[in-house]
Amino acid sequence: MNWIRPSVSGNIPRLYIIKTAKWFMLTMPILMLYYKDMGFTTEQAFRLKAIYSIAIVLFEIPSGYLADILGRKTTLLAGSIFGTLGFVIYATTGSYLWFILAEVTLGIGQSLISGADSAMLYDTLQAQKRQNQYTRYEGINTSVGNFAEALGAILGGALAEVSLRLPFIGQSFIAFMAIPAALTLVEPERLQRQVKSGFRDILKIVHYALVVNKDLRWGLVYSSLIGTATLTMAWVYQLELHAFGFSEFYIGVTATGLNLVVGFVTLTAWKAERDLRSRLLIPLITLVITGGFVAGGLAGSWLPFMLVLLVFYMARGIATPVLKNIVNVMAPSEVRATVLSIRSLIIRAFFAVIAPFFGWTADLLTLGQALIITGLVFALACAFIILLFIKSLENPQSPKK
Repeated sequence: MNWIRPSVSGNIPRLYIIKTAKWFMLTMPILMLYYKDMGFTTEQAFRLKAIYSIAIVLFEIPSGYLADILGRKTTLLAGSIFGTLGFVIYATTGSYLWFILAEVTLGIGQSLISGADSAMLYDTLQAQKRQNQYTRYEGINTSVGNFAEALGAILGGALAEVSLRLPFIGQSFIAFMAIPAALTLVEPERLQRQVKSGFRDILKIVHYALVVNKDLRWGLVYSSLIGTATLTMAWVYQLELHAFGFSEFYIGVTATGLNLVVGFVTLTAWKAERDLRSRLLIPLITLVITGGFVAGGLAGSWLPFMLVLLVFYMARGIATPVLKNIVNVMAPSEVRATVLSIRSLIIRAFFAVIAPFFGWTADLLTLGQALIITGLVFALACAFIILLFIKSLENPQSPKK
């Protein structure tokens, strides 16, 4: 009855629907192949994804700020509308310039949803005095997304065998599902921020998150590095599998399997967080994620590469909810959506740099060599940040602003 009659407790299933609409990606396993079919180089293809990330960088923090000021529901609804429009553009056009517009539109939609959805989940649980269960529910929410992505991948691969445009048409209808779900969300009671001089207030929050609160700063940077690494691999592996001779359908099947793995592992991420201390869990996540790039680049055939992907995606399943929870705990309630948006902004800013670099390296050398070089870059960056981050976890600051 919670779904029929809007209530705070009914927010969680609605967030699951929004997550499904966002992650049931028919286009994900074939997007790079579609770009290739359109005659784009690897660098041009990754430049499109970099443009998407730049759009998120420009709108991420303002959208998180709007979620804190205007409410999570308003921004989630706007993000759902933009997300639908972006895929409509993809489904009805066919030039590079139109694709740029589609990526910008999708980037705005993503920026409006990211941060606001996790903040809505945390606020909903907090309103019910269950915020200590956030990692568990974030894990379930992430699993819902991964299961949706798994089903979308195999269906998208099958549709692409008929026409590479069909997945984009179907994606437009799937993205639309989020609009009625967002419309029926109920804003939980929480500590509201007073509306101040907008941009200056945003800068004040950014200054707090990245300068004043050192714990939060290193948590955001480390979490963002791992998030960038997993995002990069999600776009790279389909090219490598295609180079090994996989068809669009079997790349979709592989994506389905990997997302099922993430979905099931994420359901137990809260147990890993409970049983392993952060100073042990975080280096382990780092080793597997960054090492996965190097091992994937060294794999000479599809079977060892698939084994690398399996281990990589298991680590991803644990990392996503655990690292989000660390940021949530460190962030004050009244600026939580903005802080989570800062995390997403950093991820996209990093990706906007690494994506063209990877594409250029892959065109200049090989995909395997580009994977190794990228993995080493991530490893060096994480090695520096992780020491500062673990020190912060041992002596945490108060999250009060």
